[in-house]
Amino acid sequence: MATAETTKKETQVETVTMKDGKIVDFAGKRKMLKETTISADGTVTTRLDFRNGEFRLFTIPTAMLTKFAGHGAEQKLGDETAGLDDVGDCVLAVDELIDRLYNGEWSIKREGSGMAGTSILLKALVEHTGKTVEQIKRFLSGDPTAVPPVPAKTQAEKIALRNNPKIKPIIERLESEKVSKGPAVDTDALLAGLDG
Repeated sequence: MATAETTKKETQVETVTMKDGKIVDFAGKRKMLKETTISADGTVTTRLDFRNGEFRLFTIPTAMLTKFAGHGAEQKLGDETAGLDDVGDCVLAVDELIDRLYNGEWSIKREGSGMAGTSILLKALVEHTGKTVEQIKRFLSGDPTAVPPVPAKTQAEKIALRNNPKIKPIIERLESEKVSKGPAVDTDALLAGLDG
């Protein structure tokens, strides 16, 4: 009997020599790899390596630099909401990213859907404690500048907070209110579909 470990396929890597002699590894089904360099004078050049050995270089024209920067900001901020369904969670995830970017932190690994369910938790903690939204955001997201520093809460800690006997009833009420504001669903008709 095959185990999950033996049936999992190892990612294949193809090493390709580009037409300019550069050696590039393409993992899995990747067709193209991208790399951007910024020279000492601020010139931004993007290199695209294709699996067939072709490559292209694109230097951003100075007159379009701000347009490209704006597009990159839109993409970076928008990507932070991937995997989040709740709009409130999306707002919190973007707020957290903006704070990190203002602190010069471009690449910080976050837990998958680390903000999922956080907006309801935030509202519940504000209601329970009487603290401001900003104070609760700092409590959940962490504040390394505080004395002593406040660590960011992990997804496990957020789940534990949601299940705390003092917070859980507030969470349940807020989630119930949220559902009641959504489109009406005839659950009796849905259950009847199981009988048919």
